[in-house]
Amino acid sequence: MSRIFYTRVFTQGVVMVYEERNVWAGLVVSVVAMPIYVLMMLQQADGGPLTEVDWVPLMLWWIGLSIVATIVLSLAWGIVAGLREPDGAGRSDVRDRDISRMGGRVEQAFLVIAGLGVIALCAVGADVFWIAHTMFAGFAVSAVVGSIARAVAYRRGLV
Repeated sequence: MSRIFYTRVFTQGVVMVYEERNVWAGLVVSVVAMPIYVLMMLQQADGGPLTEVDWVPLMLWWIGLSIVATIVLSLAWGIVAGLREPDGAGRSDVRDRDISRMGGRVEQAFLVIAGLGVIALCAVGADVFWIAHTMFAGFAVSAVVGSIARAVAYRRGLV
């Protein structure tokens, strides 16, 4: 845990705004979920080719579970924040909107890169497994990088 996060949030009693808590919840879930998904895929492959794994149900379940985990973490964190500061727990302002837009632009850049990768894979006739996982990885990287950009903006401000 960074010193800035610990100092500002826990020792001074400052509570993160609603949008920042959601950013952190999504970042935590994304960073934890992706390596677990990769490990589960490798485990199912059991040394064989990855393209032979029944990946569709695993991917769909993992996407759904990640969404639910993000919502649950965000709600739980919001409840705790609401108990500490009832008036400010769900408040957003212009800064939140600007940070959200900036993070969205960062995310969109990585989605475009993933989309171009998917087009290239389709052009060379790659297996559907690689096409789907390129897009899946693009979504994951987009979520992580966008969340990091937002978290940095909340801590250091927009440049």
